[in-house]
Amino acid sequence: MSRWAPDARERLESAALDLFVENGYEETTVAQIADRAGLNRATFFRHFADKREVLFGGEDVLVGLFADGIRAASPDATLIECLHNAFASADVAMTSQQRAKAATRVLVVAGNAEVQERGLLKHARIARSISDALHERGADDLSARLGAELGMLAFSVGFERWLASPADEPFSLHAAGALNDLQARAAGLDSKASLTVEGRR
Repeated sequence: MSRWAPDARERLESAALDLFVENGYEETTVAQIADRAGLNRATFFRHFADKREVLFGGEDVLVGLFADGIRAASPDATLIECLHNAFASADVAMTSQQRAKAATRVLVVAGNAEVQERGLLKHARIARSISDALHERGADDLSARLGAELGMLAFSVGFERWLASPADEPFSLHAAGALNDLQARAAGLDSKASLTVEGRR
């Protein structure tokens, strides 16, 4: 098969995830991934820096989508509205096909500490892109940082709900719901009820 196959990246990604599950992440080599995809090592490295990037390459796409969504929000949009716009912009990448692959990625990452560290670095990069985009819109440094952290927490919670959802619902629906829930919880942090035994369950 030609190394210039237009679907090479997708084939390599699918082959890698299958092999990670079958043989384990550590035991899987780049050569095995390329061979399973019907391609060669050079083609693999044209699309991925290393095999860890197979698990996190999609987050590089989210960096741009989130930032673009924030920048595209209406001029009078609030910080929260900007975050909602960021989540909506991510739907083009968070497809039902990617949802199936994401569930496999979660299992692979959970079993490898080195991979988990790479994931934290990727998440930090997304948070920085959100903060920078909010700052460009006029948010002060602390508000931009808070917005980024809130956005990333909503992203993580929404992502978990998206994976667990039985229906083929858009990612943004779950991320937006998580953001609304976080706002409500934050508003109740002054309440003594939030620290009761019942509240901690």
